[in-house]
Amino acid sequence: MSRHPTVKWAQRSDKVYITVELPDAEDVKVKLEPHGKFFFSATSEPTKTPYEVDIDLFESVDVNESKASVSSRCICYMVKKAESKWWDRLIKQEGKTPVYLKVDWDKWVDEDEDKGGADDMDFGDFDFNSLNMGDTDGIGNGEGGSDMEEETTEESKVGEKIEEEEENAEKDKEAASEVKKN
Repeated sequence: MSRHPTVKWAQRSDKVYITVELPDAEDVKVKLEPHGKFFFSATSEPTKTPYEVDIDLFESVDVNESKASVSSRCICYMVKKAESKWWDRLIKQEGKTPVYLKVDWDKWVDEDEDKGGADDMDFGDFDFNSLNMGDTDGIGNGEGGSDMEEETTEESKVGEKIEEEEENAEKDKEAASEVKKN
């Protein structure tokens, strides 16, 4: 009987990342079909324990544009979606997700953040100095950032008030102990 390795996944609008965590995998077999059938099998050293994953992906995929990479720690797949859109889940099966399927938070990007990413953005001739990021004197030396100064001043006032209250509390304790002595 085969075991299920841990399978992590993350998605973008146009692809799904699937990582099978299986150290020292041997005899790795992968089959990906256009209608979304994903099959993986391998054995793991030293006991030659068989592992298998057989799932139906949420929607169709582009087999020709999908890629796999096998390393000593895991098997990574970049599965190209047939249609660029966000899937509700990795698999067609509704209900409780199998325990071996987990979200890959290291690769996860929220749907609203999947609009090209910072390294894909073209800023062209945009002048960031025009944003006036706390530089109220307009010279570009960073001075005049009054918001930060106000916060620092406000924080120091709060700190002084706390110290004052602590001193008053200490004086009240001393006064109370004097009353007890009399």
